[in-house]
Amino acid sequence: MLKTSEANYDGLIGPTHNYGGLSEGNLASAKNKGLIAMPREAALQGLAKMKRMHGAGLVQGVLPPQARPDVTQLRLMGFSGSDEQVLKTAWMANPLLVRNMSSASSMWSANAATVSPSADCEDGRLHFTPANLSTMLHRSIESEQTGKALKAAFPDTNKFMVHDALPLQSTYSDEGAANHVRLCDDEGKQGVELFVYGRDAFKHLSTKFPSRQTLQASHIIATHHGLDGTRTVFAKQAAKVIDAGAFHNDVVCVGARQCLFYHEYAFEDRLGTLSAIEKAAKGLFEPQFVEVSNEEVPINDAITAYLFNSMLVQLPGKERLTLIAPTETEDNPYTKAYCDRLISGNGPIGEIIYVDVRQSMRNGGGPACLRLRVVLTPDERVAANQKMLIDEAMFETLSTWVKKHYREQLAPDAVGDPALMRESYAALDELTKILGLGAGFYSFQR
Repeated sequence: MLKTSEANYDGLIGPTHNYGGLSEGNLASAKNKGLIAMPREAALQGLAKMKRMHGAGLVQGVLPPQARPDVTQLRLMGFSGSDEQVLKTAWMANPLLVRNMSSASSMWSANAATVSPSADCEDGRLHFTPANLSTMLHRSIESEQTGKALKAAFPDTNKFMVHDALPLQSTYSDEGAANHVRLCDDEGKQGVELFVYGRDAFKHLSTKFPSRQTLQASHIIATHHGLDGTRTVFAKQAAKVIDAGAFHNDVVCVGARQCLFYHEYAFEDRLGTLSAIEKAAKGLFEPQFVEVSNEEVPINDAITAYLFNSMLVQLPGKERLTLIAPTETEDNPYTKAYCDRLISGNGPIGEIIYVDVRQSMRNGGGPACLRLRVVLTPDERVAANQKMLIDEAMFETLSTWVKKHYREQLAPDAVGDPALMRESYAALDELTKILGLGAGFYSFQR
């Protein structure tokens, strides 16, 4: 019998996966700029993680890649002719622009949207707000296609509400679920939603790297979703961790059920944040705080190894939570030693599973970046697009599709090649049928 549970919708890594180094403040992205990427291996690594989560008994979904290069955007910038002519002339005129329009960054679906379960929302529907991702050019072009993908995945408007993204303006800069945590006693019951912002748009900037999420965006999303103000917390991310490379809150903090797992330096006002969460949770559940001190894991190691950019999940049959961490966490002596101590105790986290997502990690995205968490009641799960849920058969279908269409290697300059565009569009055209996305899902199909 189905019960209310948390599903993970992973972004399927696209055919143009490359290391363009486009994301300021993302140290891994900058460090690996110009390396040869492995799109086929990247997509298969992502699918292997999805299969593993499905095999562990979790509900696992998939969100499609976006069409890249985004020729529609290049046309808006003044380039004309056939799609191939647009790409060729744009590449000759401005290769960096084409690299931005060719990024496969929608693979990190933690940035796809902010999600509030129906138990938290005033109208009893499950709410999504696609992130506008306005800080970075290559990501700011994603929100419209993200909204279409979410509507394809969750088509029943009586049960699901997909909002428009916030305006593309710096005051409303929104990075989605990468700056949002939900804590609860049970997924099907009222929870506490924590919004973490990097800056107040009406105050002076205090970081050298972009503070991507604004307080104003978080407030608007909470209002749109109809959240109870007494069960909602707004907390400021520490400026020093943003400048250390924690461009999103999920690089230094993750939560599930009653547990918040975070670095000592995660919040500007650590004690105030914890107190606000306890107050919001009063009468619902008792929060469990697992704090990692800077002495145990120095902040630079926490960010390099992506300890907190792990998935924290409740696996069926397990009393304690499981941390799904990247292999980089296992390779780092500080984080590996900490994880060994963590699971040897009797705290809320009792198991670590390490997964290989190295192709994503080299662009600064760990296991948590690759998934969007969506709490589904039994009725909502039935109403969701079943073709966008992963099972053994869909895993095999998508793996075969990747092996058929994806290049083994890709250099950043290859994104200017019209042949790559044709290959990508052919692959996505076929994918629309596999995932039941509907006719004309991509603009090149219309």
